[in-house]
Amino acid sequence: MHKVFTRDPRWWRISLSILVLTLVPNVAWKPDDPLLKDIRTRDFLQAITRDTPTTYYQGRQGPTGFEFELMRRFADHLGVSLAIDTTESINGVLTAVREGEADVGAAALPMGPISSGVHYSRPILVLQPLVVYRRSLPVVRGPEDLTGLKIGAIRGSGAGTALRKLQARMPKLSWQESTGLEVADLLYMIEQGKLDAAVIYAHQFKLNRLFYPGVEDAFPIGKPLSLVWAFPSKDGLALLQEANRFLDELRSQGTLDTLIDRYFGHDDYLEYVGARLFIRHVLKRLPQYESAFKKAARETGFDWKLLAALGYQESHWKPEATSPTGVRGLMMLTESTAKQVGIANRLDPLQSIDGGARYLVSVKERLQPQIKEPDRTWMALAAYNVGLGHVYDAQKIADIRGGDPYSWDDVREALPLLQERKWYSKGRYGYARGGEPVIYVRNIRRYYEILNYVSRSQQEFYQINRRPPNDQETSQLFDIVPPVL
Repeated sequence: MHKVFTRDPRWWRISLSILVLTLVPNVAWKPDDPLLKDIRTRDFLQAITRDTPTTYYQGRQGPTGFEFELMRRFADHLGVSLAIDTTESINGVLTAVREGEADVGAAALPMGPISSGVHYSRPILVLQPLVVYRRSLPVVRGPEDLTGLKIGAIRGSGAGTALRKLQARMPKLSWQESTGLEVADLLYMIEQGKLDAAVIYAHQFKLNRLFYPGVEDAFPIGKPLSLVWAFPSKDGLALLQEANRFLDELRSQGTLDTLIDRYFGHDDYLEYVGARLFIRHVLKRLPQYESAFKKAARETGFDWKLLAALGYQESHWKPEATSPTGVRGLMMLTESTAKQVGIANRLDPLQSIDGGARYLVSVKERLQPQIKEPDRTWMALAAYNVGLGHVYDAQKIADIRGGDPYSWDDVREALPLLQERKWYSKGRYGYARGGEPVIYVRNIRRYYEILNYVSRSQQEFYQINRRPPNDQETSQLFDIVPPVL
């Protein structure tokens, strides 16, 4: 189990217009309620969750995830810190709550039948079960196409409920369930031919689909379920009621949809930008920031064109850019990173370029001395994207697989494995969207190559820009890069 303590002084009011299901009367809690009094005395809320991209994981600058964000705000609502333990299965979460090892369970829990020892909160998010399958198979259009397929599901996730209802009218339907797999594992197994299909939730597929291009969505299965939190019933109703009050207030403000959109509303954040679009931005946007990139390069020792390529990958050279998770500015710095490098205003492009360059230096300096150039730069860029800890974990995986942990080629092959439990469990920093930094570095290298080309031959560059390149020219200038798994 992994524990994290965090306190967030900010208060974000969040809501969602969905069915409100009241499981317990909304009575006021008493200030001397034993559990709430105990939580305030120890000054932290103990939560139990799972290490998955839709719940909680270590991101670029620390813990993140949809349910982590909600739990952190609930702890702030109570005026205490948040302590997080993780376990590997939904049943493990419910057991920890039932036995009083956690105050709240938040791990993509579906609303199910009333469970002994557990109370459920009001619904937080609608969960729509979805059938996904391998693209190389005949098209799966409906339930009748599932017979004979090797189907996987996560036990306790709610997928089994939908399948069992379908099985009532399709007796030949069969599937496999596992408590030791996550959604990314199922998608990987489909791509590798170990499974033909799986039942997951629609928002989970949307979040992961870019990393598994060989998997296609088929059709929704069963009725939508509700994502809820779990509370120990033996400790009374006060904490549950306070959570319901917290969720009601979030809903009443109409902002939970915004948070959901930040995590699940975008599946096109990875950039596969063609050469012509990049060249147009070089002409129209880059000139106003070129001197700042050159100044930062002189102070840090990087090639200014590499810093410019990094800035384009991060924001398309937009000084007011903001990511779904609140990273801001031309170089997309987090608030903590900006403080670390002494940046007062992330939206000031000159400060952002300076801060991004100095942060890249600090990451590069923390890499092992055995890493030589240019691999050292590529690994530093990967760490800028996914976090240095995850790069360290990928190095360990590369070593376990018989590769060179100081070679970018071998680390690049290992990074996507951080999406699979059997691999990320061997590291220190847990799950990561490991396919993303591979594409990220690849794109930056392509942008860098084009900028070098521009520097060598401005005349040829303008000629290319005046006429649309044909398919062969485009492929030579800039490859369309699919997710690497």
